[in-house]
Amino acid sequence: MEFGLFVQGYVPQARSEVDPAAEHRALVEETEYVIQADKSGFKYAWASEHHFLEEYSHLSANEVFLAYLAHATERIHLGSGIFNPLAQVNHPVKVAEKVTMLDHLSRGRFEFGTGRGAGSHEILGFLPGITDMNHTKEIWEETIAEFPKMFLQEEYEGFQGKHWSLPPRKVFPKPYGKAHPAMWYAAGSPSSYAMAARKGLGVLGFSVQKVSDMEWVLDQYKTAIREAEAIGAFVNDNVMVTSTAICAETHDKAVEIAVNAHMNRFQSLVFRYHDTFPRPEAIPQWPEILPEYNAEIIELLIAEELLICGDPSEVLAQCRRWEQAGADQLSFGLPTGVSYEDTMTTIKLIGEHVIPQIDTDPVHRTTRFRQAA
Repeated sequence: MEFGLFVQGYVPQARSEVDPAAEHRALVEETEYVIQADKSGFKYAWASEHHFLEEYSHLSANEVFLAYLAHATERIHLGSGIFNPLAQVNHPVKVAEKVTMLDHLSRGRFEFGTGRGAGSHEILGFLPGITDMNHTKEIWEETIAEFPKMFLQEEYEGFQGKHWSLPPRKVFPKPYGKAHPAMWYAAGSPSSYAMAARKGLGVLGFSVQKVSDMEWVLDQYKTAIREAEAIGAFVNDNVMVTSTAICAETHDKAVEIAVNAHMNRFQSLVFRYHDTFPRPEAIPQWPEILPEYNAEIIELLIAEELLICGDPSEVLAQCRRWEQAGADQLSFGLPTGVSYEDTMTTIKLIGEHVIPQIDTDPVHRTTRFRQAA
């Protein structure tokens, strides 16, 4: 199993109301997390693309963020988690140009993740008036298979669709090296995992919350991908899942950090903005939020495998559970209200004590797929 980091420019109310520079600090600090993750042996870093989500994410122009990191890092693969390819948000040919430019600037370390946006608040900003959020699926389906053609055809044959069009044009730059960057899809339901697999796409599994959910969802994917008709140059047989992680020198310190991280608000914000996700009964309707977490609740979340938290040996055992469940990549969502110093400690301790015990292969999985294409 490989390891990643997920950042999104999280600027919660608890931070912005006491720090006028909270937005700036969040964005700059998160570049530093990725730089440290590169030094600590993480293989992937994923940067979100969100719009209009005041507390949840200020990382909107993630291609700029990733271009900076392409220069500031050496080994870590840098992924769009996601680039939104809906023509009403980003014209597909502009997305293709960003992908191949980042492929060059990173010297082959870019990972191309796509998706359809986070819930009605974001989607309706670009597609006002629609009543069914699944309308975005039709636009994404129309678009996704065109990217490999733009990447690989000497002159792109052009496209005339329902939602966008382009006459034949030569699209530059072409990818760096062989084939094109690995392609991923941000999946929000088991049926989406299977759909992505049939297209030969890796999955960014932001919707998997606990280890027990992983096994049957992964089965959907691994069964379907055996018969994939890849839209790209190769099959990216890969499922990434995310989990919050807090690692400290002692168990008690890790729990203390978690108690003070305002994770109850973060969890409530997830379902405020991702309102297309099924909302568990335990999550109240916004603006109500979950009650503050105490040490007892944190211990329960750890026991239920909803939170990776503890000293290095405990975090190693918790990560082993994801490995046993079959995850190809475990990516840690950081931060969720944890301080800069404690987040850096988590990255360093996981890099020192966890990753070397689990990920012993120096070759990135997607690099191997691409080289074999």
